[in-house]
Amino acid sequence: MNDQAHKFFKDLLETPSPSGYEKPVQDVVRAYAGEFADEVRTDTHGNVMAIKNADARPRLMFAGHCDQIGLIVQHIDDDGYLYLQPIGGWDPLQLIGQRLTAWTSDGPVHGVIARKPIHLLSDEERKQVPKMKDLWLDIGAKDKEEASGLVRVGDPVTLQLGYQELRNQRANSPGMDDKTGLWVVIEALRRAAAEGLNCGVYAVSTVQEEIGLRGARTSAYGIDPEVGIAVDVTHATDCPTIDKKAEGDIKLSGGPVIYRGPNNNPVVVDRLIEVAEKREIPYQLGAIGRATPTDANSLQVTRAGVATSLVSIPNRYMHSGVETISLEDIDRAADLLAGFALSLSESDDFRP
Repeated sequence: MNDQAHKFFKDLLETPSPSGYEKPVQDVVRAYAGEFADEVRTDTHGNVMAIKNADARPRLMFAGHCDQIGLIVQHIDDDGYLYLQPIGGWDPLQLIGQRLTAWTSDGPVHGVIARKPIHLLSDEERKQVPKMKDLWLDIGAKDKEEASGLVRVGDPVTLQLGYQELRNQRANSPGMDDKTGLWVVIEALRRAAAEGLNCGVYAVSTVQEEIGLRGARTSAYGIDPEVGIAVDVTHATDCPTIDKKAEGDIKLSGGPVIYRGPNNNPVVVDRLIEVAEKREIPYQLGAIGRATPTDANSLQVTRAGVATSLVSIPNRYMHSGVETISLEDIDRAADLLAGFALSLSESDDFRP
């Protein structure tokens, strides 16, 4: 990973993108991809497509969703406290004691989310899992009038953004799901374009995956690809309390995970494995026996069907403020997708 690509990754993670409010991070994508793509296009839904060799066949679509889970302002009470709805799947326990940011038309407004201190909790309250409706965001306002002058109902909210590197090329941040996948698909296009392509590649920063795989559906319909690879995160199981027998043996720094199962075209899967082994790229295998809860789901059933595969980045502590990944894994994933694109020719047949 060169310095420019590393900066792009950090910029993605330090830019807000809750589902439905992805424009700031999409501006970062457009600026970076504009340096090497033939065309960077934004559709009505907000998906950003970096395109190389648009007229070549086959058309290959890479999908990495740019949206992160977030919250939205639902109510401002008389004392100036904000109550929130979730955008995407939250464990309320992950929110307690966190610094949050409301993203308003006039800029960020910082606050904290908490609940009654443990000293004041009854024995019964200590046993209960808090509900989202019982948590509030404190922005320091003295009353409703002051709070309403800063924040409006419908403003998006995220955990306080930030990027931190750990030992052994690991890093943590909110939004690794799925800015890792977004980085991989854009960087894979850059690397493949530098070597020369025979196929047409559409690297897509998809929107609204966290609320129903929506952007992948609309962008794939417009592109009509023959082949598609979604890049998302998957649960790393190399930490306490996770059962490898149930979730698989997935390690940070073990390489990208190539999934097998009905949501994955077997010819595409075999080609990915072949590319990984030929280029000596470490990889891991994962299995899922149903339609995956990722952009690969929508990709596969677009129009008359797309030869689809899912490649995933191991991620510890998913849907939290400290999602942790390996920089080695995303770097290898970008090499894998670039190698796959370079391997394609018009004569390839992906019918199983």
